[in-house]
Amino acid sequence: MDGVPRVPEQRESEESAALRFGVLGPVRAWRGEEVLATGSPQQRALLAALLLREGRTATASELISALWGEEPPVKALATVRTYASRLRKILSSAALVSESGGYAMRVRDASRSLDLLAAQELATEAEKAKSSGNLGQARQLLNETLALWDGETLANVPGPYADTQRTRLEEWRQQLLEARLDMDLEQGCHSEAVSELTALTAAHPLRERLRELLMLALYRSGRQAEALAVYADTRRLLADELGVDPRQGLKELQQRILQADPGLAEPSAPAKEPAAAPVRPAQLPATVPDFTGRASFVTELSEALAASESRVMAVSALAGIGGVGKTTLAVHVAHQARGAFPDGQLYVDLQGAGQQAAEPETVLGAFLRALGTQDSAIPDSLEERAALYRSVLDGRRVLVLLDNAKDAAQIRPLLPGTEGCAALVTSRVRMVDLAGAHLVDLDVMSPDEALQLFTRIVGEERVASEREAALDVVAACGFLPLAIRIAASRLASRRTWTVSVLAAKLADERRRLDELQAGDLAVKATFELGYGQLEPAQARAFRLLGLADGPDISLAAAAAVLDLPLEDTEDLLESLVDTSLLESAAPGRYRYHDLVRLYARACAERDEHLPGERDAAMSRLLDFYLATASGVYAIERPGDRLVDHLEKPRTTGLVFPGRRAAQDWLYSEAVPLLACVRQSSDGDRLRRAVDLLWAAVDLAESGANSREYEAAATALREAARAASDGRAEGRAILVLANARHWSGYFDQADQEARQVLRISEAAGDPLPCCWAANILGAFAFYQSRFAEAEEYLERAIKDFRACGDLSGTAAALCNLSRLHLATDRADSAVTLARQGTEMYEELGHLLKAANGHYALGMALSKNGQLSDASARLDKALQVFRTSRQRLWEGMTLLRLAEVDLLAERPAQAAANAETALAILRGIGGEWRRGNVLTVLGKALSDIGQSGRAQVCWREALEIYERLNSPEAAEVQALLAPATAV
Repeated sequence: MDGVPRVPEQRESEESAALRFGVLGPVRAWRGEEVLATGSPQQRALLAALLLREGRTATASELISALWGEEPPVKALATVRTYASRLRKILSSAALVSESGGYAMRVRDASRSLDLLAAQELATEAEKAKSSGNLGQARQLLNETLALWDGETLANVPGPYADTQRTRLEEWRQQLLEARLDMDLEQGCHSEAVSELTALTAAHPLRERLRELLMLALYRSGRQAEALAVYADTRRLLADELGVDPRQGLKELQQRILQADPGLAEPSAPAKEPAAAPVRPAQLPATVPDFTGRASFVTELSEALAASESRVMAVSALAGIGGVGKTTLAVHVAHQARGAFPDGQLYVDLQGAGQQAAEPETVLGAFLRALGTQDSAIPDSLEERAALYRSVLDGRRVLVLLDNAKDAAQIRPLLPGTEGCAALVTSRVRMVDLAGAHLVDLDVMSPDEALQLFTRIVGEERVASEREAALDVVAACGFLPLAIRIAASRLASRRTWTVSVLAAKLADERRRLDELQAGDLAVKATFELGYGQLEPAQARAFRLLGLADGPDISLAAAAAVLDLPLEDTEDLLESLVDTSLLESAAPGRYRYHDLVRLYARACAERDEHLPGERDAAMSRLLDFYLATASGVYAIERPGDRLVDHLEKPRTTGLVFPGRRAAQDWLYSEAVPLLACVRQSSDGDRLRRAVDLLWAAVDLAESGANSREYEAAATALREAARAASDGRAEGRAILVLANARHWSGYFDQADQEARQVLRISEAAGDPLPCCWAANILGAFAFYQSRFAEAEEYLERAIKDFRACGDLSGTAAALCNLSRLHLATDRADSAVTLARQGTEMYEELGHLLKAANGHYALGMALSKNGQLSDASARLDKALQVFRTSRQRLWEGMTLLRLAEVDLLAERPAQAAANAETALAILRGIGGEWRRGNVLTVLGKALSDIGQSGRAQVCWREALEIYERLNSPEAAEVQALLAPATAV
């Protein structure tokens, strides 16, 4: 308050200004944040009638008609006046005024005071944004508009006027929703739209526009048969309900799908999207400020790129030995040509010189994202990604720089292939098998160009007085640009050196290779110069850090390799960055260029004189990963005894403040960690490598790194077998069996789990035997071998208890619960699941408790306790989502869909099953996909989309028959009625 007294009129005016009203849902009123009581249903009907007139006066007779229609009560007028009086007391006399024998609402800033007016303004803005081609903004505005609804318009408000307005506004709401869904499809969000459209077509089965959008979304998601089934379902429904055929637009869409019309495969108007950063990429690395020479090559390449306007595609491929300046030249030319490619420039290092070149499908995924494609719209296969990539580039002028290519096969899928685009390729090999490419062989610099480059870096003053020495330097560098740049940079950073000192160092052939003929030899010679100038501690760090296989290394991991404190390690690594022998990939992360890494390893083999120093460094890295991953496991699974059974690392790991930080570390370190595992498959590191893989089990169970995890487990199994190490072999096979289980390869996993029992029992290693019995019980259950499953699970429970492993005991109890469910013992299934869940919760085991809630939700569902089942499954779902457990998130949505079916909520069941299908794409294996398709088909059948249901069941049946799964019989029974017809 400002202390100034208010007269009554002022107070009422201010109170009126603070009022807000809602009609897009229940009729409500607020003063500030206070919810006001608006009275009985008919009193709210009066308020609604006044609000919907948007300030215009309503006569008493109009209000009576609005509330009661043609048969008002005897005292209707008195009742209206009573309602108005009550509302005036609640709201203020300034808000509800008497005027000309009627009433009107007077509020300031109407669009902010009434949700309907706000929705109208937002919808108008969305239409303007769409008209200007800004679909992203239009879509956002429509989402904001739709978010203003809170249930059914004018909910529970009686009277003919409310009924009419409710119908009008709900129709408008549907139109807005259809417009937003249409924009979703135009922006490539097909997979996300399928789930929503499935639920909407169930709720509004006769809205043909929704059916049309669903057909298009399914088709663009690669589900052509389902799209056609939607049309068949629609035609049958319209004939049965209304006696009419589908409208012309729906018929035409069906024909276009049958003909695989290319126009349906992509959004109709992508060119109207705003030129936002993701859609207009500018990925070129910075050009060097001291670019020197190469004038003829610059002209030649620039002319080739300029020809892209009149050719299908301009491709120029630069070849030459490592360090000859291919990337520098390509980046320089690309920057000069940017103006000719206004729709963007893409860049990627294909890592062709390394042991693991970049996969084309991975690169295409990154390119598509940079061009504005949603993750959900990016297909899995290389061929589909390449086709979508070419489609997205069609009509655009984009330059693609493919750096450090391995061969022509690697880059062919990455070429635009459309008129107006161009590609620049650099590689160590000539692309003679790249059809239509303009080939450029890049040689070393001329002596004049080499001296000019050296002078630009070192400085004119220092070189002018020692020109002959400078010529000796560039000659010793073989006129190789990278060697010249390194030598000149070292000299520039040492003001006490003269050019002659550097020349003398280079003259010593013992410090460089005798021959500079081609490839890595020339690069190695230039690196030798930089390496020779390092201090002993720097040189040791350079050698040892190059031993690790991962694409990069964190500061903490580097400190473990070097056996130094973090601060000292960071100082060393930053000094190596200054010498250009190491790169700073991101804050706290470092990486080598692939050739520099090879050189560092050669130095380690040559210069590490202490016996075992290289092995000791890698052993320390393994210990660091094992200690830290064990800590993450303990945080995620408190009370789990696995950590007690692992090999003891000889160093400490990182300590995390909570689950989130621990998870962040595990997933960010996944690739370097698994690379370390693969490198540690011999000698005394083997057992620790196996245990590290076991501790990092979330990388496989979540589906995030399942392939790499499985490959590492396979390598360790073979190494342990070759070493005749039963303990390591049993554990390696166990983690491999787990990985196969989560990937859906049950037969292989079953065989491997049996091997674990045999090998680990012989090795006297009890914990793998416990888990193997648990896995075997689960597999037997999946294959309906119930007696065998129960035997294994009872054994697992007994053995876990003998080991004092409460977490393992809880896991086996939850699995046994599912077995009891399948064998019609619902009550005991609930009891077992409760026991397992309570054990997890007593341990504080949040993640695995979610598995307990999952099992308990299934048991409660079978026992008819559907509300409790949904609550348990929802609780599990939230944990799986926050824990990044995509596999379990998808499976929980499947179980929720099953509960929805039992609760006769088929539309919600279809939405949950659709979401599960999208999440499990590429993870979990085909058997789980078959389960989701079966449930989805049931839900679709229940909402009247029987044709689409048949498509889902046929796909599920194909999966089950291929896997020889017993579930095939159930699906055959579901399909039988259609076959009989």
